[in-house]
Formats: sequence, structure tokens, C-alpha cells
Amino acid sequence: MIEAVGLDSGVIDSVLVIVTQLVLAIAVTPLLIGVMRTTRARLEGRVGGGIGQPWRDVAKLLSKEPLRAPGSTPVLTTAPILLVASSLLLCALVPLVSTLALASVPGDLFVVVSVLLLGTVALALLGLESGTAFGGMGSSRHMTIAALVEPTVLLSIYALSVPTGTSALASIVQARKLDPTSLLNPVSLLSIVALVVVVIAETGRLPVDNPSTHLELTMVHEAMILESGGRDLGWLEFGSWLRLTALLGLVVNLAMPWGVAADAAPLGLLVGLVTITAKLLVTGALLAAAEVFMAKLRLFRVPELLAGSFVLAFLSVSASYLVF
Repeated sequence: MIEAVGLDSGVIDSVLVIVTQLVLAIAVTPLLIGVMRTTRARLEGRVGGGIGQPWRDVAKLLSKEPLRAPGSTPVLTTAPILLVASSLLLCALVPLVSTLALASVPGDLFVVVSVLLLGTVALALLGLESGTAFGGMGSSRHMTIAALVEPTVLLSIYALSVPTGTSALASIVQARKLDPTSLLNPVSLLSIVALVVVVIAETGRLPVDNPSTHLELTMVHEAMILESGGRDLGWLEFGSWLRLTALLGLVVNLAMPWGVAADAAPLGLLVGLVTITAKLLVTGALLAAAEVFMAKLRLFRVPELLAGSFVLAFLSVSASYLVF
């Protein structure tokens, strides 16, 4: 009886943490995008649409009926939903608010990377579905970047997992929170720098991609969604924003794990919500400010940047066995 009650309590705590993180992601993601766009606009001497403009854009798109070409396959309708679903699942698995081990929900590094890859493949299939040269070009570039990014993610977080002896992201964040000295050693610094490059590449930010461009010869993400409109485009935009929230939240919690709750206590979750929101908005503003002073790399220079991040991740793994 006691074991059954304990199991029920663990499941309830897990559900509470998951719901809290999903509510956070849905509420904060448009705000994060609005802060990044406004920061960049002000530094460029423009007024911008305001912090609330992404909310209005998504609401307008979701209220419109999508137009689909005759003969289109179900990929055109299922890919946007799959992207949003995988992004929401990513937000639930990544320890954003609490490091509580979720009951029956694997928050393992390899599971998280697999979920991330699911959304990547959905976007690539959507670009191929359009049957246009630009869509196929965007999908090809997208998968090339993904093939270079995924190994870096695995190596970077694996290096951070060596001291804890587990690949569970929640346990890694909790261990770094309890041992602040681990935040400034060479292993940690190399891994965090590599992960920052990964987030920039995976979410289509400068200098890898320009999220505000519509020039066919330079865009990657935009090329895959050119043929989408209405509700489909709304889901695609929101799903891509959620991926940014999840990945950026993971990096800031690995780099600065302070304020992350260790359980599902209401006060701890509230502190975790406020802390991760502040960290996301500040980091997003800094990232947008840095983009103002960057130029987009040529396509053939992008693999060099990603190879550099892979080398940093490899060095962090090598150093982890020497330090620990």
C-alpha cells in the first residue's frame, strides 16, 4: 500500500513538472522571440513590431485556412503537427524548471537527441514535399547541418555526464548545481561553447542562417516552409520557436543551474519558473544583440564552424577523463 501511494505521488509530481514546463514554454516562447526581435530592431535603429508581435502573428496565422496544392501528400499536413509535437515533447523532457526525475518518462540524452532529430526530419520532408528547387535546396542544407550538429550535442553533454556517471539531463543539471566548482573547469567551458554553436546552428540563427531573410540563395529554414501558409505556417513557426526555447533553456541551465527546483514543491516550481524565464530573456537578448554585429557565413564555411564546435566537444570529452 505504501509503495502504491509512493508511486502515485511520484507520478503526480512528474505530471506537475511536465505541465509546468509546457505552460512555461507555450507562454514564454513568443515573448522570447519578441524580446530578441525588439532588441535587434532597436540596435539597428528601427522601432520594430514590439514584444507582443509574435503572439499576434501566430494567432493570425492559426486563424487562417491553409491553402494546399492539388495532389499534395499528407506530409504537408502532418509535418507541421509533428514539428510542434516533437518540440513540446522536447520542452517536457529538458530540465527547464525542475531536475526531478520524471516517472516513466526517459529524460536521457539519447532520447532528447532522437526527439530533436524527429522534428528535423519532419522539416526536411516538408521542404521536399513542395517539389520546388528551393524547397529541396533548403532540405539538403538543413540535413547537412543536422548531420554535423547531432554528434556535437552528444559529445558535449556526454563530457558533462562523466562526473555524474549518468546521461540523464536532470541528474547532470542537479550535479552541477550542487557542485559550483564544476562550472568553471575546462571541460565545462569547452562543452558550453560547443553547445552554444549547436543552438545557433540548430535554430537557424546568425551566422549559420538568417531568420529574417527571404533571399532564395541564402536561406535554409525559410526555403523549406515557402509553400506553407495559414494554419500550417503558424504551427511551423511556433514549433521552431519552441525548439529554440528548449535548447536555449538547456544550455543556460547547464551553464547557470541556479534557481532550478530539485522537486515538485509549489514554491520551488515558482522560483524555477521565474528564474528560467529571466535567464531565457536575458540570454535571448544577448544573442540577438550579438547577431547585429555578425554577417551570415557562406554556405561552404558553415561546416568549418560546426567542425570547430565538434573539435571543442571532443576536447571536452578527452579532458573529462583527465580531470575526473
